[in-house]
Amino acid sequence: MAPQSETVAILGIGTMGHGMAKSALRGGIPTIVWNLTAAPTRDLADMGAEVAETAADAAARAGIVITMVTDADAVLSVATEQGMLDALAPGAIWAQMSTIGVAGTERVVQLVEARRTDVLLLDAPVSGSKEPAEQGQLVIFASGPDDARARVTPVFDALGQRTIWVGPLGAGSRLKLVNNTLLAFTAEGVGASIALAHRLGVETETVIDALDGGPLVSSWESAKLQRIARGDFTPQFPLALALKDVHLALESVDAGRFESLASLAREWEHAVDQGLGDQDVTVVTRALEDPGGT
Repeated sequence: MAPQSETVAILGIGTMGHGMAKSALRGGIPTIVWNLTAAPTRDLADMGAEVAETAADAAARAGIVITMVTDADAVLSVATEQGMLDALAPGAIWAQMSTIGVAGTERVVQLVEARRTDVLLLDAPVSGSKEPAEQGQLVIFASGPDDARARVTPVFDALGQRTIWVGPLGAGSRLKLVNNTLLAFTAEGVGASIALAHRLGVETETVIDALDGGPLVSSWESAKLQRIARGDFTPQFPLALALKDVHLALESVDAGRFESLASLAREWEHAVDQGLGDQDVTVVTRALEDPGGT
């Protein structure tokens, strides 16, 4: 029999947090949710989630607390200004699942070491976008103390198809940067190929017919090509967030050694400046087709 889960609090009900909360509820996990604005939590309440008025209230009533917000500053704000860290019970688990990079993760580790050594911190960012989050099909790159593994297994099993334990605190965030660097180049390859095709007078459908099912096109790329063909750039993974992760990768290494990644970042910055940042990462296709903006 699978172990019964402790109550989990999910703090940050954006696209990913909302999908993760749905998966937790579907998996029978007692779930508390909190967000700065209440609107994204309403349908989760209808599904059986408890909606907390404050992050501190959510954290005080949960054995496992997940943060899923945009960046390191937001994580630290939830932990300190919103009172989450002080509200955690001794022995509680804080699973930090936002993508915040190496330096951001070190800030979180330092905060916990300074203020709450009685809390078990996990660094566990995820691979996947809106649909995998909603379907419980994320891949979790988990790192941290071994004695937290059994306790978070029921929750992680509800959220993801696979959990990879990769070592001490910080290893999960390092692997996530590797993952998202490959994702960035793959998305750029899809977008640039279609933009080039259009410049050469080749239709998207012709490219799909020629390449789909072949060795160059993964299932992820195939799905993105189909969305591009429909002109559907609704955000699965917004370009602005993908760019944030590229910046996190470049900040963690000698950027001068990674000129192609730096060039990609500059191209995406231009697309975000055009107002495309809230659309799916594949919107780089439009940016390349229309350098003046759309």
